[in-house]
Amino acid sequence: MIKERKGISYRSKHEAFPFQVDTLAFVKDLEYSAIFHEQGLGKTKIAIDLALTWLANKVVESVIIITKKGLIRNWEQEIAQHSYFKAKTLDQDPQTLFYAFNSPWRLYLTHYEACKSCKGTFALFLKTRRVAVICDESQKIKNPDSALAKAMHSLSPGFCRRVIMTGTPIANRPYDIWSQIWFLDHGNSLGNDFAKFQAELDLPKEEAEGGMFEQALGSVYNKIKAFTIRDTKSSCGIVLPNKEIENVLVEFEPAQQQLYFKFRDEMLAEVLKDGNLRVDNADAILKRLLRLVQVASNPTLVDERYKGIPGKMTKLMDILEPLIRAGSKAIVWTCFTENADWLAKELKVFGSAKVHGKLAIEDRNAAIARFKTDPECKILVATPGAAKEGLTLTVANYAIFYDRSFSLDDYLQSQDRIHRISQNQTCYIYNLLLRDSIDEWVDELLTAKQIAAQLGQGDINPEQFREKMSYDFSTMLANVLNLNPENLFQII
Repeated sequence: MIKERKGISYRSKHEAFPFQVDTLAFVKDLEYSAIFHEQGLGKTKIAIDLALTWLANKVVESVIIITKKGLIRNWEQEIAQHSYFKAKTLDQDPQTLFYAFNSPWRLYLTHYEACKSCKGTFALFLKTRRVAVICDESQKIKNPDSALAKAMHSLSPGFCRRVIMTGTPIANRPYDIWSQIWFLDHGNSLGNDFAKFQAELDLPKEEAEGGMFEQALGSVYNKIKAFTIRDTKSSCGIVLPNKEIENVLVEFEPAQQQLYFKFRDEMLAEVLKDGNLRVDNADAILKRLLRLVQVASNPTLVDERYKGIPGKMTKLMDILEPLIRAGSKAIVWTCFTENADWLAKELKVFGSAKVHGKLAIEDRNAAIARFKTDPECKILVATPGAAKEGLTLTVANYAIFYDRSFSLDDYLQSQDRIHRISQNQTCYIYNLLLRDSIDEWVDELLTAKQIAAQLGQGDINPEQFREKMSYDFSTMLANVLNLNPENLFQII
């Protein structure tokens, strides 16, 4: 039993919104629960209040909050802002863990990699006291075959209370939800057979297969709703400024177009055999599709001899210059770290800062702080992998996607860094699409993934799903690649 420190306060420093109060009431007495609120609705605040409630009522002796390594500093700031507690931050050093776990700390903060590499130490700690866990950005454990997910699954029974949180539980693939839910209930709701679950919920390539997919996907939320709560910005009563999304079509720069066609046609030569695309060539196809995304974005990513000005850069400047003159700030998103370096250099005139995965976490934090506080820093260039989650960047109200990957999670999480609680301006999201290129197919794919996610998360009903959903991936991709659609297998 941990000896109670005198004078400790379990009060929150700030009043919660009504929907946050309702969420706390829903989850606080459950052995396990999932908070799937749309990004930007203050799940961090809910989690802190939940931890304080558990500790105040002696439901548990300690609470461990697990997040991504890059979000540790953000959580430290949020805990200080919303509570009178100080969390003990844990890293992967065994000696630090030993002293921390043998000290009377009530609130711990750590990251997923520490849980994986020091799984044995965590497991021993869970045998010494009653510990609750809150897993932030739980899509981190979506792959049940990963070493990280296996480590978290093995630790799961040792926690007497378990909560997962994410705004995008199934944004990339519908079956991504299985591993996250298994961490909570060990197969009670979605079963123990991941392969079967995956087969039923793999995004179909054509409408003929859509009926069984729709039925399986539509049943997911009903199976987990007893311990799951989800609010969207439209359902929770929070009035946020409008978010306006616009696809901006851009023309090829001539040399860029030549290089694009070269990569497109070389891809055909590599993957076509006897007039058919083979399933075992899927990795090669994906690699080449990524190359096309790169050429459509910035040809120097694949050919350093390119000396032109990519079509998107000209349009980007056309968008940025007037909004900067008007006093606004903007985030420019790209999937590629090399592109982030290049864009930040090209946009230096706007006092640009950059954040990507090859920078040290300290440098990322410094860049974000500068963007938030320095009036001369008008542009943040960022990659989704380094900045899509956990950050409030409402100092900006423009987000421009210079390019996008095939991941809906990246897209949704990134755009809502600016459209969230504390934003007081209309938000503008621009997607730059190179006309007659892979960009248009990526947009179609992300739209389909979003509709599927909405059904699986209970945001829309089956009738609304059928009205919106399209299965034209093969046909559209065939047009992009100049192929006969009958020869194309589903690859995404």
